[in-house]
Order: sequence, then structure tokens, then C-alpha cells
Amino acid sequence: MKVLVTAASHHGATIEVADAIARHLTSDGFEVVRKSPEEVDSLDGFDAVICGSAVYMTQWLPEAHDFMERFAQQLHKLPVWAFSVGMNGVPKHVPQDPSRIGPVLTRVDAKELRSFAGRYDPSILSLRERAIVRLAGAVEGDFRDWNAIDQWAESIAQQLKQD
Repeated sequence: MKVLVTAASHHGATIEVADAIARHLTSDGFEVVRKSPEEVDSLDGFDAVICGSAVYMTQWLPEAHDFMERFAQQLHKLPVWAFSVGMNGVPKHVPQDPSRIGPVLTRVDAKELRSFAGRYDPSILSLRERAIVRLAGAVEGDFRDWNAIDQWAESIAQQLKQD
């Protein structure tokens, strides 16, 4: 079974999550192709798709939006999983609404949309990005839960094996 894992990332944290998912599926015996969304020119030959994006201002990056738009018809015929990476380090008292991220998925019947915390490293952000993140009250650090990411990849592998 051939699986496409694609993800849009601004500072690399989401790419690292996509790579971890791809490695897990490969170790489970799947043929995995890892590409960025803008590099994908066809879904022919793929049996499943996992698409992810970093979240900025509660939105997926344009490259992920474009991917979902370009392949909307084909994605309706394939099992699709989607993930978002971001909203890390926001204080617990600030309400987070995962339904606000990835609205592009409304046209694609994804089996699951999973949100993972990301990484906030101010040294790799622009001045504007640092100001916005500071206003949101984010805390510096890497909040990615690699066990949760691995468990999600395993659940995808199990679902694919059942299909």
C-alpha cells in the first residue's frame, strides 16, 4: 500500500512531525512518499494521504490549502488523515477551538483531524512573528508530544491494514 505524507511548514517543526509519521508507517511495511504539498503533482498510485500543516493565525499555511483545493476530487476517493501543528505554549486559560483550524478540510471527508502542539523558538521567528506570539501569551519551548504522534501514526497503520 502506497501512502503520501505531505506537510506545509514555516519553521520546520511540522516537517519533523510529518517525517516521524512517515518513518513509523515505513517501519510498519507501507510504501511511503514524503513530499511537501507544492511538490505533489498527482495522487495517481496512492492508496491513502496524510496531510498536515503548521497553524498560523488559526489557519493552515497556503501550501496546504492549495494542496487540498488542487486534489479535492481525488481526495474524496481516498482515505485521508490530516494534522495541524501549532498553538503551543498558549496559557491553559485561553480557549482553543480546534474546529477553527484547517477549515479547508470541510470539502474533504478526512477520517480524522489531529492537532499537535508545536514548538516556539523565538530565535527563528521574525520580529513580527515574535510580537504576535508574545501577545498571544505563548511560552517558549518544544511542546511536541512524540509519543502521541507515534500513537497516531500507529492508529493510521492499523486502520490501513484493516481496509
